Amino acid sequence: MKLALTEEQQLIQDTAKNFAETELVPNAAPLDEHQPGSRDTFLSNLNKLAQLGFMGLNVGAEHGGSEAGVVAFSCAITELARGCSATAVTVSVTNMVAEVIESVGSDEQKAYYLPKICEGTYPAAGFCLTENSAGSDPANMKTRAIRDGDDWVITGNKLYITSAEYAGCFVVWAVTDGDAKRGKGISCFLVEADNPGIEIAKAEEKMGQRGSATNEVIFTNCRVPASAMLGNENQGYAIAVGELAGGRIGVGSLALGIGLAAMDYARNYLGEREQFGQKIGNFQGLQWMLADRYTELEAARLLLMQAAYLKENKQDFGSAASMAKLFASEKANDACYSALQMMGGAGYIREYPLERHARDVRITSIYEGTSEVQRLIIARGLLKDIL
Repeated sequence: MKLALTEEQQLIQDTAKNFAETELVPNAAPLDEHQPGSRDTFLSNLNKLAQLGFMGLNVGAEHGGSEAGVVAFSCAITELARGCSATAVTVSVTNMVAEVIESVGSDEQKAYYLPKICEGTYPAAGFCLTENSAGSDPANMKTRAIRDGDDWVITGNKLYITSAEYAGCFVVWAVTDGDAKRGKGISCFLVEADNPGIEIAKAEEKMGQRGSATNEVIFTNCRVPASAMLGNENQGYAIAVGELAGGRIGVGSLALGIGLAAMDYARNYLGEREQFGQKIGNFQGLQWMLADRYTELEAARLLLMQAAYLKENKQDFGSAASMAKLFASEKANDACYSALQMMGGAGYIREYPLERHARDVRITSIYEGTSEVQRLIIARGLLKDIL
């Protein structure tokens, strides 16, 4: 692979960086604190990002997408996360939904849904997979879809759904054959948010990522036409597994952006704060912390670029994505806590962004598969020809 970005990829990275600095950073803290008007600014920024082409970065131009590829997507999410992780995660998940539709959707589904997602008609899109008994183990889901004439009727609850309260549509997984072997009787559906069978519960109160809405989505006799099925009947598990692997590139990129934002802020602080008659950046202990964390974040970036490159070039990328997500999320957590430590008491004060970064980054080693699950995936890949 070429380590240098193409001209188009560089342009997308620069555009994301500039947008984050000018539009996202000023609203990040107010959004985290749920200040009046911050939600409206957030939704306005999502629309602006759609107009810039960031909601369909890996979607074909014929469907309104940017056709920029996975490497550009990773670069964009990293830069957006440096400005506001709540906005970045919404962009990441919305791109994920768009990719599912383009990958396995019918021509009619692609023509109807993708332009609405890419152009911002839908502020966001939701990925309804997780349940109380099915997170890292999607084969154990309880949501059911029962055939009724020309329709399917979906009943069940989905948990921790990013952007649910302002999503325009959802990709929903449900069991369609209860007698099938584990993981074999699951199908996937496209459901519009205004379906009367959907209820969006109140947003969860979270430790971090407070600016991003996370809701339970309740399906009660939610009737959809047979044409709403995405892909083939009872083949939804494979879709879920494939898209989760791609989603790990997004979460790893998100983590990298948060870690870089934290370290950049701490680095500048080292040049301002004085103790013992000199700038604290002159102390070797802090210099080594700085060097180690930036080295680790650069290694995370390279792992993410490799996974993104493999996916973009239609090669097997599952293990690479798990490695990248595992390393990036763990090292971004380390970076945020090191940055907070480098700033001492100031890092613990809400006036500075370090405490928000430390709260926001924590979830990156949990969602799209915990670090422990990533280790299982990596190990199974390494041992599949031995055991």
